[in-house]
Amino acid sequence: MERNRGLLSEVWDFLKVRKKWWLLPIIILLILAGALIIFGQSSALSPFIYALG
Repeated sequence: MERNRGLLSEVWDFLKVRKKWWLLPIIILLILAGALIIFGQSSALSPFIYALG
């Protein structure tokens, strides 16, 4: 049985094997947007983050 692998390693292998490098900027932007949402809800900096949008 294959060892348990993380999501990021699975995505990296998919990009590497299938040569779908054009998906990498989309994935990075989704991760950054998710981080902005998470930090915007629970941070003292949230008024400044909301002013950016």
